[in-house]
Amino acid sequence: MSQHAFSALQSEIATLRAHHRVGRVMRVEGGLVHISGLSDSARLGDRLRISRGGPAPLIGEVLQLAPDHVTMLPEEAPVGVALGQPVQLTDPVEIAPDWSWLGRVIDPFGQPMDGLPLLRGPKACPPTAAPPPPTQRRTLGERIDTGTAVFNTLLPIVRGQRLGLFAGSGVGKSNLLGHLGREMKADLVVFALIGERGRELREFIENTLGPEGMKRSVIVAATSDRSPLTRRRCAWTAMSIAEHFRDAGQHVLFLADSVTRFAEAHREIATAAGELPALRGYPSSMAHMIMSLCERAGPGIEGTGDITALFSVLVAGSDMEEPVADVLRGVLDGHVVMDRTIAERGRYPAIDLLRSVSRSLPRAASMSENEMILRARRLLGVYAQSETMVRAGLYTDGTDPDLDQAIRIWPELDAFIAETETAGIENSFNKLALILRRAGQAARPVPVAQGK
Repeated sequence: MSQHAFSALQSEIATLRAHHRVGRVMRVEGGLVHISGLSDSARLGDRLRISRGGPAPLIGEVLQLAPDHVTMLPEEAPVGVALGQPVQLTDPVEIAPDWSWLGRVIDPFGQPMDGLPLLRGPKACPPTAAPPPPTQRRTLGERIDTGTAVFNTLLPIVRGQRLGLFAGSGVGKSNLLGHLGREMKADLVVFALIGERGRELREFIENTLGPEGMKRSVIVAATSDRSPLTRRRCAWTAMSIAEHFRDAGQHVLFLADSVTRFAEAHREIATAAGELPALRGYPSSMAHMIMSLCERAGPGIEGTGDITALFSVLVAGSDMEEPVADVLRGVLDGHVVMDRTIAERGRYPAIDLLRSVSRSLPRAASMSENEMILRARRLLGVYAQSETMVRAGLYTDGTDPDLDQAIRIWPELDAFIAETETAGIENSFNKLALILRRAGQAARPVPVAQGK
């Protein structure tokens, strides 16, 4: 047996316990199970197991505490539970990441989903943890090569940045995350797939991410059929894994899809606990829950690595004012908006550049690069303001020199946003400079009326 495998076995043995506290079912009400005999030992968030006589026990989590009983939220309907049945208080759920987890798919409780054994690392990590001390964190780092022209230039991503990806369903959000997971420069990637459709998991692994992307990735998945407890824990577990590798000095790319489903899972749990809705049906604790998760990502302290994070948000009807999107915009270092109308005309990624912003600018680019970025955005803005008139044939060439340039440059800039980039950031800026130079050369002088 190798030393690594022996250490993993020692870690596994260290978690074993000779005995567990046991309580009894005293009441089942509204999908909640009330249990006596554990009030002096159970804590909020502890896991409970009820043997129902069948092959699968009922698993749940401590949701409320009272002097004479605890309340359990089960992961499924409490069918088969009877009064007086024994309830076992299990060990706290902690994961112990290991380098052998790269290339693996696990569930939010650290169990393998691919049918193969999973070695336990030497150090256990709680699912929730405090972010690094704010006064000791480094500032944002250098610009990252992303493998896409738009993120290399107009929307740069720097090391330790936290970015939001706002999109409706079916506009290419998962494909974009998969591309960044394959191509973006980082030591390793941690995916949190929260509430994804079950059939899409294998497709994402084999086709979207691919074997090369999988080699450096850890995927934590909780499909849509899992309980809200499991779906909420998915984001926490994935972030704990990212923190483990960050503390080992690695640059970790963290990709979460999606924070909206994380918030929806928390809403179900909070409602069961009796918390009243406050923000369009979401409980008031939702904002703190999201901000706490996001703050765990970002630059580390001296001697550790960084977590560069992209959090996707499902925005129904492109409503950027809905509660989850509103909270994220206020806490992240930029946001990328994907538009359905752009996707419908066949341009992917369907990024609406004018509604997107990277707060790493202007520091992330040189003076000349910032001038190119500002000019490209200005010309795209000029075209957007007059697009309806131009497409209707109501604009006469030569009336507005800026709009003339914008009309000529728009097809090339629009295609540039969709380009992949394999030759690096400098090459992306060279392409952008060439497009802008051609636009300037093609500009016609405004005709001047000659007096008789």
